[in-house]
Amino acid sequence: MTWVVLGIAVLLAAAWYLSYSAARLDRLHAQVEGALSALDAHLVRRAEATLELANSGALDPASALLLAGAASESLERTTARLREDDLLDGQHFGGRESVESELTQALTLALTPPVVASILAQDGLASDALERVEAAGRRVQLARRFLNNSVKNVQRVRGKVVVRLFRLAGHADLPQTVEFDDEIPAVRSAPGATA
Repeated sequence: MTWVVLGIAVLLAAAWYLSYSAARLDRLHAQVEGALSALDAHLVRRAEATLELANSGALDPASALLLAGAASESLERTTARLREDDLLDGQHFGGRESVESELTQALTLALTPPVVASILAQDGLASDALERVEAAGRRVQLARRFLNNSVKNVQRVRGKVVVRLFRLAGHADLPQTVEFDDEIPAVRSAPGATA
C-alpha cells in the first residue's frame, strides 16, 4: 500500500513539475513577444524622429537625404514585417538587422560633433528633434538588451533535458537574439553641448 501511495505521489510531483515548466516556458515566450513588440515600437519612434530631424532644415542637403532615406527604409521594413508562416507569432525580427544598422550608421555619419553643436545652438525644432533622436536611440538600446535577455532565458530553459524530452515547447521555433548596431551619436559630448 505504501508503494502505491509513494508511486502516486511521485507521479503527481512529476506532473506538477512538467505543468509548471510548460507554463513557465509559455510565459517566457510571451515575454519575448512583448519585448520584440517594444523594440519594434522604439525603432519606429527612432526612425520618425530621424525623419523629423532630416526635414528640419538644420542639416546640409546630403546629410538630410541620407537620414531621410535610412529612416524611410526602416519605417517601410517595420510595416512589412508580418508573415503568414510565422510559427513564433511575432517572435522574430524579420531580418531587419541590416536596415537598422544602416540607420545607425547614417546617424553617426550625419551627426558629427560640429553638426550637433550647431543644431543645439539653434535651440529650435531641430534641437528638439535631435533630443528625440537621442532619447529614442537610448530606448532602442535598452529594448534590444531586454529582448536579448528574454531570448537567452527561453534558450536556457528550452535547453533543459526535461523540456526537450517531453517536448514542452511544442512546435515553436527557438527565438534568436537580435544583433545590430545601435550606438547613439555623441550628442551630449559635442563641443558646446549643455548637459
